[in-house]
Amino acid sequence: MLKTGRLSPRDVLRTGAGGLRARPMRVFLSALGIAIGIAAMVGVVGISTSSHAELQRTLDLLGTNLLTASPGQTFTGGEAELPKTSVDAVRRIGPVQSATATGDTAAKVYRNDRIPEFETGSISVKAARLDLLDAVTGQPARGSWLNSATSAYPAVVLGSGAAERLGIGAITPDTKVYLGGHWFSVSGVLDPVPLAPELDSAALVGWKIAEQLLDFDGHPTTLYTRTVDSAVSDVRDVLAATANPENPTEVKVSRPSDALAARSATDQAFTGLMLGLGSVALLVGGVGVANTMVISVLERRAEIGLRRALGARRGHIRTQFLAESQLLAGLGGIGGVLLGIGVTTAYALSQGWPVVVPAWAMAGGVATTLVIGALAGFYPAFRASQLPPTEALSTP
Repeated sequence: MLKTGRLSPRDVLRTGAGGLRARPMRVFLSALGIAIGIAAMVGVVGISTSSHAELQRTLDLLGTNLLTASPGQTFTGGEAELPKTSVDAVRRIGPVQSATATGDTAAKVYRNDRIPEFETGSISVKAARLDLLDAVTGQPARGSWLNSATSAYPAVVLGSGAAERLGIGAITPDTKVYLGGHWFSVSGVLDPVPLAPELDSAALVGWKIAEQLLDFDGHPTTLYTRTVDSAVSDVRDVLAATANPENPTEVKVSRPSDALAARSATDQAFTGLMLGLGSVALLVGGVGVANTMVISVLERRAEIGLRRALGARRGHIRTQFLAESQLLAGLGGIGGVLLGIGVTTAYALSQGWPVVVPAWAMAGGVATTLVIGALAGFYPAFRASQLPPTEALSTP
């Protein structure tokens, strides 16, 4: 076994593994502590990365070239309004591909005419132009969107949240809601619209019918503009002045995709917190490994004395116990990485996200456990190597 006073790598692994096999339950519990910490860290990184990949996929699908303009406040603090001609004016901007709008009304919508007026469900009623869905990359989940025929009649399309609050499921020709004192046929229900979440809790009716039945004044409330990708910043700079030339300071301009990116930044901050908690769990696991190795040294004093008496050097004893400590931590690390991948996969698939676990997180998890194993095993290994053979052999 001994060659030129050194243990071969094979012998180191064999002696280290032998010490672990003799105490399987203790090894399992110690490795479990390490595994929980590593699983927490890998899971947090994996879920965060998968979430970011889903966000990027969403932005690639929806585009980042959508700008919105809405009225702010007047100089005296009152509510401003966009001119009726603002949509046509914005369309004349060179890089603009499309421009459309919605307009708020004072109407309320109910499931039937027997619902108390104050139970509005926080659903807004908006007049909508026919090209709205193309601009916001929306689509009907059920039924159909407004067209040139239905927009002139009492027909309504509900946002996903509005339909849920009104209890609208399957759509039939007889599906109606009581809107602004009139019965409106429900022609469709939209899927959630990430770039225009305000539409999710809205009931959308045609521009003309809103003017005829709902006392809509024809002023746009939110203007949606699609531009050439390379000209988003330029269009953003002139959008307010174009939409309201007389009072450009009364126009608020925003980029909806920025809100999604901000949400991602918030998620990253939360990820940092969870990584900190995972690190605490990993530290606790490291303490468990150190405790296991200290007890192992105390229990195996006779074995240590016998090996020293047979010619093993102090370095051999240190190497053996360090190998045991690192194998123990390594087992926990590998198990934790696998568990973290499993957690990430299960959660990402349940959310419909792509599963992404960075290679650096997996490799880093295992490497971290090896370092922890070395640190946790250093003192027990040193203590074992310092036991005099005669004292160790005299231990009962």
